[in-house]
Amino acid sequence: MRYMLLFHYSEESEETLGAEALAEGQRAMTAYAATLEQAGILVSGQILQPSTASTTLTATGGEPRIQDGPYADTKEQLGGVVVIDVPDLDTALTWARQAPPATWGTVEIRPGAVHIENGAWVPS
Repeated sequence: MRYMLLFHYSEESEETLGAEALAEGQRAMTAYAATLEQAGILVSGQILQPSTASTTLTATGGEPRIQDGPYADTKEQLGGVVVIDVPDLDTALTWARQAPPATWGTVEIRPGAVHIENGAWVPS
């Protein structure tokens, strides 16, 4: 079963942490990704740019509306994602607890319903 670990954090904290703390966080995430890869469960991962770099497409009344920046006025933003392939939620939770954001942010564990494999949608 594939699970997506979504890492949420407060972008305001980036401004107060300082360069060394941010660099340490990046090193911790790199080490975490390497651990997932060594365990053979890493499907993919991505650290995201700040929400100010995002563009949101929303369908309103059948017409798409494009908005620069985050779609909601919130202090907590999605900072990155990792997709892992593990047997069950308990195993996904075990790996999520080891993610660096679990100590200073929020890790959302969401099961996949389908994924793309060789260009076709496949049930998870």
